[in-house]
Amino acid sequence: MGTELRMSLKEADRLSVMRQVDKKILTLKEASGELGICLRQVKRIRKRYLSEGENGLISYRKGKESNRKISVRVKEQVVALVKTKYADFGPTLAREKLEEVDGIKVSVETLRKWLIDERIWKSKKKKEGKVYQRRIRRSQFGELLQGDGSPHDWFEGRGKRCTLLQFVDDATGRITAGSFEEVENTDGYLRLLGKHIQSYGIPLGIYVDKHSVFRVNREEVKKGQRITHFGEVVKELGIELICANSPQAKGRVERKNGLLQDRLVKELRLAGINDREEANKFLPKFFESINKKFGRTARDSRDAHRTLKKGVDLRMVFARKESRKLSKDLTFQYNKSLYCIQTKTPNRMKHATVNIFCEKEEVIEVNYKGNKLAYKKWSEVSDERPQVYDAKEIATIPEINVRKKKPGKHHPWR
Repeated sequence: MGTELRMSLKEADRLSVMRQVDKKILTLKEASGELGICLRQVKRIRKRYLSEGENGLISYRKGKESNRKISVRVKEQVVALVKTKYADFGPTLAREKLEEVDGIKVSVETLRKWLIDERIWKSKKKKEGKVYQRRIRRSQFGELLQGDGSPHDWFEGRGKRCTLLQFVDDATGRITAGSFEEVENTDGYLRLLGKHIQSYGIPLGIYVDKHSVFRVNREEVKKGQRITHFGEVVKELGIELICANSPQAKGRVERKNGLLQDRLVKELRLAGINDREEANKFLPKFFESINKKFGRTARDSRDAHRTLKKGVDLRMVFARKESRKLSKDLTFQYNKSLYCIQTKTPNRMKHATVNIFCEKEEVIEVNYKGNKLAYKKWSEVSDERPQVYDAKEIATIPEINVRKKKPGKHHPWR
């Protein structure tokens, strides 16, 4: 095999220039300009070329192992640790745990290559998808929150499946509030919004999907209902509610869901957490570390959050507001129960229309023309009506989701 075939492009360029110097087409000073190196280095290259010929232009390091190569012993130790402790961890998270827990430092790409070679990790093939234009982040913290729910087996079978609700700030990428809920519903999002407001203030806007929590469906429109309860709450607080047309539109919170489904599941396993109550206690500290690692600084340092006005009770803002017409005996019905108004002037209140405020399927206040009314709950329960479930709530009801056994091939009924 010829010498030229073993040369790199850089070394071949040097050979070409040296041959031009041999023919006195170029001087050494002109050769330094051609090669982009100093005159002293050209002289050293020329000296090696005259003494060793063309082979003198080839690096002495070629074919030798790098001085920075990681030893086989360290590689075997890392691979063994990953197999025993971090078998289902991705290369990035595994590298972090190796450094934090085991005190071993190795680059992500080196670890990825080792795991692929050992067939522990399979490289992902990128598929061509629809191209979406990147949207510029909002400039201020609190200008826009992206909200979403992520139903997942967070406890890997150790506990009940549940849904993680979270708000992610668009300007900084920080998770501002999050909680594990049984299902993605209005009450869960209201609790989440309350956490955010108590910690930071009232945001200017919230970006969500077209779930029935945020947007009325056809049946509700037919009944004359044009806005959901969550929509009424954010409208009263002066928050703009935006419903995205695609998951990619609120990609920051969608990508955060993927990050949490990878990392949070493993952190819960390492911490030995198996239920929602303990997991919710664990979330603040975990979110703090995630925000520190993946958060960014907003372009504008000003905070866009607004403070809650004095005298405003968030509990009453979040409560469901409905009207009821009192009967002759001053009773009204709500959620299969009867409530009785207690007043010293019963004749004036007959058939009056009162406003009721409800929380967790219980009446918390009765109001008539701006005045609070005393009331008590009766023990009698009204006739039961069929319960209406949301599409995402159905998945949490075992009675509905019991899979019917399919008759065998030779069953007599077939």
